Amino acid sequence: MDIVFIKQLKVETTIGAYDWEKTIKQTLLLDLDMAWDNTAPALEDDLNKALDYASVSQRITSWLEQQKIELIESVAERLAQMLLVEFSITWLRLTVTKPDAVANAAGVGVTIERGKR
Repeated sequence: MDIVFIKQLKVETTIGAYDWEKTIKQTLLLDLDMAWDNTAPALEDDLNKALDYASVSQRITSWLEQQKIELIESVAERLAQMLLVEFSITWLRLTVTKPDAVANAAGVGVTIERGKR
């Protein structure tokens, strides 16, 4: 299985359960590993057969910028389902990190895997 990855995609969004968090934008960092057969795109040097990580990144960013979600768990689940469907990905691992959310920690977050390897 081949993996197409995106590391540390930075998105500003409304995220948080506390009242004060619902009025500001905060940073989320996303790491994705996505299953994709890279044989045809590599042999034919054809972007149309590849999983276009630029398009995936743009879709994630535009989607998250429009959301108002309380939990990073919800962000991870909803985003994973959207990506699996819209990009025909069979499996992905997604980590959502909320930097500086806890004192003395660089970040907190969740990692989920969805689909079939």
